[in-house]
Amino acid sequence: MALTYVAIATTTVGSGGTTEIEFTNIPQTYTDLLVYLSIRTEDTGAYNGATKMTFNNNSNAVYSFRRLLGNGSAASSSSGSSQTFIRVSNNAPTTSDTASTFSNSMLYIPNYTGTTAKSTSEDNVSESNTTTAYAQLVAGLWNPATQAAITSIKFTRETLNISQYSTATLYGIKNS
Repeated sequence: MALTYVAIATTTVGSGGTTEIEFTNIPQTYTDLLVYLSIRTEDTGAYNGATKMTFNNNSNAVYSFRRLLGNGSAASSSSGSSQTFIRVSNNAPTTSDTASTFSNSMLYIPNYTGTTAKSTSEDNVSESNTTTAYAQLVAGLWNPATQAAITSIKFTRETLNISQYSTATLYGIKNS
């Protein structure tokens, strides 16, 4: 059974940055979704904050996540339940990091049209051309009281804006 990837939408952040990247009116004709993120932030200081992912404009405490993080010399883990978002694209380069470097994430969302809780998985790496770079894996869950298909995905920052030239591409995956 072959998988077919179809680019649904791409966003490239323009001059001045943005507070959010959002995909709306997601077609319900695919089996799964895949999002590629390439993010840089307007934060100051090294690797500050995370990018928050929410579905269907739901910012209620119905998300949970488990994160594994390593930087080449240390490893850690964290988790959260009853969260108002799933933490993704952590440790994106800031204005204090090497210019023109971005974190890169691949987010997979299986069975997004189903009427059960939605799981997510993310593989993320950051780059700053310094001695410390980060790699992380995140497993997430969206479990609202009323289950629904995912029709929109929004990415916002915990702190300052997403920087110019950051990109996000949403793909639909279907079995064919």
